[in-house]
Formats: sequence, structure tokens, C-alpha cells
Amino acid sequence: MIVCPQSMEHPRGSRCQRLPGQVVKMSGSEPERPQFLFVKALASRGRLEAVTQQMGYHPRYLDSFLKMQHYLLHMDGPLPFDCRHYIAIMAAARHQCRYLVNLHVLQFLRAGGDPQWLRGLDFIPPKLRNLNEINKILAHRPWLITKEHIEKLLKISEWSWSLAELVHAVVLLAHCHALASFVFGCGCEQEEGPGGRGSLKASPPGNQCFCEAATGNGCSQELLRINRKRSLDSCMELDSLRERIQRIHVETEGREETRLLPLDREEDTVGEVTGAANLACYMQDPDFGYQDFARRDEDQTQVFRVQDYSWEDHGFSLVNRLYSDIGHLLDEKFRMVDGLQSSAMAKRQGCEPSVFKRGIWNYIHCMFGIRYDDYDYAEVNHLLERMLKVYIKTVTCYPEKTNPEMFDRFWKQFKHSEKVHVNLLILEARMQAELLYALQAITQYMVS
Repeated sequence: MIVCPQSMEHPRGSRCQRLPGQVVKMSGSEPERPQFLFVKALASRGRLEAVTQQMGYHPRYLDSFLKMQHYLLHMDGPLPFDCRHYIAIMAAARHQCRYLVNLHVLQFLRAGGDPQWLRGLDFIPPKLRNLNEINKILAHRPWLITKEHIEKLLKISEWSWSLAELVHAVVLLAHCHALASFVFGCGCEQEEGPGGRGSLKASPPGNQCFCEAATGNGCSQELLRINRKRSLDSCMELDSLRERIQRIHVETEGREETRLLPLDREEDTVGEVTGAANLACYMQDPDFGYQDFARRDEDQTQVFRVQDYSWEDHGFSLVNRLYSDIGHLLDEKFRMVDGLQSSAMAKRQGCEPSVFKRGIWNYIHCMFGIRYDDYDYAEVNHLLERMLKVYIKTVTCYPEKTNPEMFDRFWKQFKHSEKVHVNLLILEARMQAELLYALQAITQYMVS
């Protein structure tokens, strides 16, 4: 239903072609302990982000997620590194997700991005600005995207996109839209501090320090040294970014009344550097939002039937052909969330784990107009209690309206890790829904 089974054989060219030793394979038969994954994240970033800590309740999934995200943002690909982070900013801004905007603004500047772009869409190249329309549609009503939107971006001109660049951008947009749902759904946005650092109330998996895996009885001095060094580097880098932005303001505004960054107020400075003070500058048509698919104009929009266009049969091969290896990494992530243990959740609901997860997945896809002919949708009302359905719909369709009380209120008898599991299903189902619509439109453009 979600992904094809591991053992299934597929004819060449018709379904996912997975090769032995593929980069997305797990390094061993046993899942990595979350502490080791946390150590990796700390050593590479200098701190643990709230999203990483929450996903750490499911370490096999976290490993798959981090590999895909690293490849998407930091490895060789069609798009320049600064543009990747700016596209992520545009995507996160659609849901007013300051947590992700803060992270990607800092990475945008570290990648050598022009600080002028942080003043808003009016200050970026037209090529990037032209992406705003499909960003808006994919974020809120992906069923409206058509081959005409694709043709407009690919039309030969000074600011045209290549197919490979567009596929890279589409995956970025879908990833950040879906990740915004996870951020709000798990409360990372509300728990974020002024500097963009999430601090979870829940302790890391295992109720022990994430560094214990390195030493056996406490935090290693080496990791603490790395953390202190990277924290110092971040402070020095913040000062450098502040000076760059201040210098640009002086050069560009000249005789006008200059709005320099206040150097004596650290919180204000961080707010300016991260560009999160006014997210409206990163989007157009802010009133455009989700609308129930059932209330659509039926003359213009048809139900999307997975039997006609699916990830396994069509989307995987297209995205992998135009953006090498990303298809394998995405497919591994879809497969991983489908394979997470959920026996306790299903037992409480009185059904099999696969039935329960399929109910959640199909309910999310149904909200975006994606239907499975072999599924009885009457099961959704039987499997999912009303409070859970309200939570899933809010996190999926308008995550910015989610509040911490909603997370605490649904499934009070369930463990925190089980609630995170539900949010992982929301993340992956939503991302796949957006990809299906976008990749179908690209396919229609290519064959027309």
C-alpha cells in the first residue's frame, strides 16, 4: 500500500529497481542505537536539533531520514547550495515555521548566500521567484498543479529551469512542507528558543545522556570539547554574518535612513540574522491555504487514483532518472516508516499493525484527493477515533494551527514514542502525496 514489499520481484523498468549494496542500505542487521546517531549529529552540527531528538525514538527511521536530508541539502546535485536553502526557507514560510526558517537562513548564509535575498522575494533572482507558484500550490492544494505550471518554469528564457533542477526543487519543497508538519506536530516550533535551538521536555530515548554510548558512563570529554569549540565557532560566525549584513545595509541604502542591526541586543541581532522577524516577505498570496478536497470544483479536478500513477510504478523511476539516487533514498525512507513497530498502538485500537498504519496513511492521502480502489474507506472511521482524526488533519493540512495541548490531548494513554510514530506517518504520507502530484504533472509535460 505504502511501498512495495522487500521480497517482491519487479520486471525491469516497471517498478523500483533496487540493486545489492545500494547506498541506502542499512550498515548492519541491527539498528543503530539512538545515542550513536545523536553523537554523529552533535559532531557534524555542534548541537542536537529538536527534530533529531524526537525522531531518535525510532533510530532506524532517523538514520534513513538523516541520510536523505544530507544528500538533498549537502551533496552534489543540480541546484547550488545557497539556492537549496533559500527554497527551503520559502517552503517553511508557507506554514509560518520559524524553526525551519531559522535553521535554513543560517545555512544559506554559511553556504555563501547573498544576505540581500533575506529581505524577501522581491530581492531574489526571477528564476527563484518563479518557483513561488508551485510552492504555494504544493503546500496547500497539490491537486491543482498541472503540466502548464511545469511548462511555464521550463519555457526557454533567461530564467528557465532544467528538468533536473525542477525535480530537485520539488523534492526540497515537499520535504520542507512535510517536515513543517512534523515540527508543529511534535511541538518543536513552540519549544524553540530565540537562537533557533529546540529544547525538548521529553528526555532522549533510553532516559540517558546521548553521549553514554561513547564512554559507557557519561559524556566523553572529547565530545564536550567539540561541542564547546563549535559553539564558539557559531558565535564567531554570527558576529561575521552580522558585520556582513550591516555593511550591505550601509552600501545599499546610502543616504536613506539606515536600519542597522543593533549590536548591543543579542536577541534582536539573532532575530535579524535568521530573518524570522517577518516571514511574510518570503511568500506571496498568504491567504491561500488548504481547502477540503471534497469541496473542490469537480469540473476542474479529478480524484487521483493510485492505480493510474503510483510512487512504485512511476514516481520512483522518474525522480531517480532526473536526480540520481534520490529515488532510492526516498524509497528507503517510505519503506522504513512502514516497517516501524506499531503492535502496541494497533493492539490498543483492536486491529493488526498493518491495518492501523494503512488507515492513517490512506486517510492522509484521502485529504489530498488520492484514492486507493482496493481500500474500504469506511474502515477509517472504525480505526481512528475522532480526536486522532482532528489531530492528523490539523497537522497535515494547516500545521501552523497546531498547539502543544493538541499533542498532549490525543491518545493520553499512549507513549510519547507512539505519538512521534504517528507524526512520522503524517510526514511521509504528506511528502509522498505532494511528490505524486508534482511528478505526475512533470510526466504529463514530458509526454505531451
